[in-house]
Amino acid sequence: MALTQSEKQVVVAEVAEVANRALSAVAAEYRGLTVGQMTDLRAKARETGVYVRVVKNSLARRAMDGTEFECMQDRLSGPLMLGFSEADPGAAARLFRDFAKENEKLVITVGAVGGQAIDAADIGKLANLPTRDEALAQLMSVMQAPVVKLARTFKEVPGKLVRTVEAVRLAKDA
Repeated sequence: MALTQSEKQVVVAEVAEVANRALSAVAAEYRGLTVGQMTDLRAKARETGVYVRVVKNSLARRAMDGTEFECMQDRLSGPLMLGFSEADPGAAARLFRDFAKENEKLVITVGAVGGQAIDAADIGKLANLPTRDEALAQLMSVMQAPVVKLARTFKEVPGKLVRTVEAVRLAKDA
């Protein structure tokens, strides 16, 4: 069943709104996936905060006009599913990469982040970006390291003195 003009406008507006607030996008060819597999992928997407939508390529191109994902427009061909990461830049890439490991029928075609298109071969780099919580934990450990080292150094001075006095006491007892 074909979409009417007003339904197409609604789809374009919805995808454009998501694209304007998304941090990254990934497009994957879903040809050959079963309904159950698609449902499973959508459920995982909801859990990870990824907006997933199957959209006609012509509508996707219109929706991406004026967004940082304009760079993907010329690579949209075939039956594609779009995934937009709304909270974490690597979430959509991680979702599609992990799902493609289990289901070889899902083929990642292109991605984009920061206004630059990413080839399918380089999606792994985007997927390996740390989540916000992981990045904050890494930053905090780097910031905390000098303070911890200083505290250990200050603690070691009296400890060394105590061990020296104990060694002298044991030497006198012997």
